Amino acid sequence: MHEKFPPVDLIRLLELLLVQAEMCQPEPLPEPVSADPDDDKFIACALFSGSKLIVSGNKHLLDVDGYRGIEVLKPRAFLERFLAD
Repeated sequence: MHEKFPPVDLIRLLELLLVQAEMCQPEPLPEPVSADPDDDKFIACALFSGSKLIVSGNKHLLDVDGYRGIEVLKPRAFLERFLAD
């Protein structure tokens, strides 16, 4: 295993998604939020569902961290915060 990418047990993450995930199809945002308008769908989903967290390594989403109370975390930061042993 490469030292840069230590092993991660994804079973707990997948179990969390299986139990907690919900599908939604919100309306598009009235105005662009991120530098890449195609990424706004993720913000729209978070707003529609009342989510306060998006997990993504996408630079454009990370740049709008905090928009309307929505935190954007990189996957590693999410795992460390919520799934640490």
